[in-house]
Amino acid sequence: MRNTPPVGGDRGKYRHLFFDLDHTLWDFEANAQATLSELYQTLQLRERGVHDFDLFYRNYLVHNEKLWERYRNGYIRQEELRVKRMWLTLLDFKIADDKLSEEMNIRFLDLLPTRTLLFPHTKEILQYLTDKNYSLHLITNGFEKTQHNKLKYSGLAMYFKEVVTSEGSNSLKPRKEIFEFAFSKAKAKPEESIMIGDTIDVDILGAVHAGIDQVHVNHLTKEPVIVIDDKFPTYTVYSLKELEKIF
Repeated sequence: MRNTPPVGGDRGKYRHLFFDLDHTLWDFEANAQATLSELYQTLQLRERGVHDFDLFYRNYLVHNEKLWERYRNGYIRQEELRVKRMWLTLLDFKIADDKLSEEMNIRFLDLLPTRTLLFPHTKEILQYLTDKNYSLHLITNGFEKTQHNKLKYSGLAMYFKEVVTSEGSNSLKPRKEIFEFAFSKAKAKPEESIMIGDTIDVDILGAVHAGIDQVHVNHLTKEPVIVIDDKFPTYTVYSLKELEKIF
């Protein structure tokens, strides 16, 4: 059954809108691809044995997601995530070079946050919500410096009152503790709050654990997904523009 929001939603209920950043507003895949493409050229990775950039990029995404899952579950620390995603991707091309993977990691973290590719209607919808006097905040599993730089360079910082990162809160989505930290920082009550994000088992499930409503931003137009106990997200949208139907 397709879960679509009613026109108008429950406009009077919400005051605090908590957004995810990567994959919801800030286009991580496109920005990561542009950054890795630049590193592929400047570090002459083809000459070092990386014969196919597209394959290199796809493998990076796979390793990155697996390592993030391990990080979310507490199996590895952030430094291991940062270094291993490059090291493992190079190893796919039979390149076991610690120095190169560390250099790539440093340059990647310097360059990536300066990228500015956003999903369609991002600034438009944030301005729309601001004009309607909603309080906008971020809850992100990213690292403190990196996420703040993404907001700065992409021109999004001005829209958000509070930015809660996993590093700053010492917790990660989908744990309810990061949401409770965010509520306290934003002075928001759960019953007047809603989470807006793209990932069912991180953003949406985390919001369920925290006892707040959710908007699943389904950029990939997948079939609506049950979150828990046969329940769909409170709302599902397929474009940020559709948030106007809810708020």
